Amino acid sequence: MDRPELLGIELFSLAGRVAVVTGAGRGLGRSIALALAAAGADVIAASRTSAEIESLRDEIRTLGRRSEAIPCDATNEADVDRLFAQTVERLGHLDILVNNAGINIRKPVLELSADEYRQVLATNLEGYFLCSRAAGRILVPQGSGKVINISSIMGRVALATQAAYASSKGAIEQLTKVLAIEWAPQNVQVNAIAPTYFETELTKPLFEDRERKEFITGRTPMGRWGKPHELAGAAIFLASSASDYVTGHTLVVDGGWTAW
Repeated sequence: MDRPELLGIELFSLAGRVAVVTGAGRGLGRSIALALAAAGADVIAASRTSAEIESLRDEIRTLGRRSEAIPCDATNEADVDRLFAQTVERLGHLDILVNNAGINIRKPVLELSADEYRQVLATNLEGYFLCSRAAGRILVPQGSGKVINISSIMGRVALATQAAYASSKGAIEQLTKVLAIEWAPQNVQVNAIAPTYFETELTKPLFEDRERKEFITGRTPMGRWGKPHELAGAAIFLASSASDYVTGHTLVVDGGWTAW
């Protein structure tokens, strides 16, 4: 439906919308949750670690938004179903899901155990599937909504020691496309964001490794790592009415890495 009343900055307003952000306790998830709240959304902060999301909840409330902290293991189907049931119960409805919970185990393939490989895929891929399905059961019947999957440039480029992580992120981008196709007729847009190396807890071991840090910095045309807040614009765009005709797309935020 045309929205001629939405002009300029109003296209990006999230006022009145409810978002769930998984892996919200730290790093990119925390920054995205705060960005959505600053744009007007009420936010459910979900993570396995209660203390971190409770702190985030309190910070979001200081912005004048409603917020709840709901502990959730994204790999546990019952936990995920409870998360979305409580979202609707506490905040009334659901409009936006940001799948962000993730882990990485960096090892050469010959040193990577099958259990470690499965552990990464369980969190990074199956967790996204479970959360997307649970959210879709709300968004599809209501005929509107946004799902944003946090992928990585590792979904399209390769580096040594990244077998499990790259496998999960490549699969996420394909899952994004399938969901986009299935839910497009019901006006639910599904997109992904593919960041490069950002300074977060997940990448801290690399940032503190001088050789790896210099390689990544030198490989990035902008000559630096990303800062978590620099993902805010992409997240707000894909969560807002500004992206109503965008679906099945992966927005790369990588300082030019994949432009080589």
